[in-house]
Amino acid sequence: MIDFKKIRKSMDLFWDVAVQVQRNKATEIIEFELKELENIFVILLMGSFIGLPSPPAAMAMELIPYLEDEIRLMTARSDFAQDPIGGLAGILDIG
Repeated sequence: MIDFKKIRKSMDLFWDVAVQVQRNKATEIIEFELKELENIFVILLMGSFIGLPSPPAAMAMELIPYLEDEIRLMTARSDFAQDPIGGLAGILDIG
């Protein structure tokens, strides 16, 4: 005898898992896009470091407070670029 309630419950469980997986993928994509937009924003404001024309100084100074995390990340990356083995050793806590 076929137990339709059990089949229905299994299908509902499968559907719930599929929906959650899709939500997680969508969230990861949005987070990735946000990080990329932040990187583009920093490049627009601090582009003079890599040879791009910079915006007017007054505008850049007003937007600098929004870049605190990005500036920390840029300095950490520049430190890591000078000594990648030391950075890796620091990450792995090799001392």
